[in-house]
Amino acid sequence: MTMKFAPIIDPAVRKPTPKPVRVDLRKVFGIGTGLWAVALIVALILTTLDHDFEPLVIMCSSGVIIGLLLLIWEFFDRWDYRRLGL
Repeated sequence: MTMKFAPIIDPAVRKPTPKPVRVDLRKVFGIGTGLWAVALIVALILTTLDHDFEPLVIMCSSGVIIGLLLLIWEFFDRWDYRRLGL
């Protein structure tokens, strides 16, 4: 049982923390925005066919707008990351 409490008692026994992994968020945000765009097209088609999907159109268009804003944010975040040389 002393092994479980050794890192708590003696911090020198702890394993070093791993470095954070840099993830390409362009793929994640791009796929998510694309799925929202497809859902928006489907909702618009259903709305033109006299179905009541106006709240769905608003939700899907909000998803597309948020996805585009996240892609813009990721562009500037990656630019700062490269500029700092990290």
